[in-house]
Amino acid sequence: MTQLKYTVQDETGRIDKVMTQVFKGYSRSQIQLWLRNGAVEVNDEVVKANYKVKANDVILVNVPEVKGLELTPQDIPVEIIYEDKDVMVVNKPQGMVVHPSAGHPDGTLVNALLHHADNLSSINDVIRPGIVHRIDKDTTGLLMVAKNDKAHIALQEELKDKKTMRKYVALVHGVIPHDKGKIEAPIGRSKINRQKQAVVADGKDAVTHFEVLERFDDFTLIECELETGRTHQIRVHLNYIEYPIAGDPMYGPKKTLPGNGQYLHAKTLGFTHPVTGELMSFDSELPEDFTNMLEELRKKD
Repeated sequence: MTQLKYTVQDETGRIDKVMTQVFKGYSRSQIQLWLRNGAVEVNDEVVKANYKVKANDVILVNVPEVKGLELTPQDIPVEIIYEDKDVMVVNKPQGMVVHPSAGHPDGTLVNALLHHADNLSSINDVIRPGIVHRIDKDTTGLLMVAKNDKAHIALQEELKDKKTMRKYVALVHGVIPHDKGKIEAPIGRSKINRQKQAVVADGKDAVTHFEVLERFDDFTLIECELETGRTHQIRVHLNYIEYPIAGDPMYGPKKTLPGNGQYLHAKTLGFTHPVTGELMSFDSELPEDFTNMLEELRKKD
């Protein structure tokens, strides 16, 4: 078992927020899980997330070993857009899960990356090597991958500071009358269905910007840019303003267009290279199924 230790200096506030600041490389959700599971002690006493730290408090984390899943490199085709010794940019296809979980033990992007790359970062945990951020199983498009821990921490910090550029293209139900918009609504777990996210008063801050690209009789093609990166953020926000993504099995109307999931593509990705400092920008084409559907909608206009 790994142990993390830190003596509080001038940090103040709730322990979950302080730990996110001082134990860089660990996500806030991971830290909150440790707190829920009693893995965090302050001055030899187990504490919860609402504990307020004081100067000279000694924080000790007994990081549990991750068990139950074994990662196996698998020769699964994956489109590498860019690669060097520190980072990769990959174009994820629809239907591919990013990392293993209880319901998806293999066949994931991580399994494919392990076969392709000699090294991936170890910052997260044993089932998510290299994964800096995620997109949903049925969302297609660009992801950045860290090949070492130094790169991972730098990319993660840039995400946290809202400096990473992430632009998506989505096909939504309804005709949006205004050309641009900003959705600013907090997101958290739904109070009605615990498997879904929703706009809730006590949720985490979430901001999505959008711009109309093309209008059809009953649908609108838009570009969305993320300012934050909450779970299912674009899907939840667009459903919240009553323009849900076409084909979305969880947040949209059922079976309105043919396809295997939501028409949502992570098209553009930009970040600062974690070692060279170079500004990197990548763009990807819409998947064939997406472009074919757009052609069908154009014919109907």
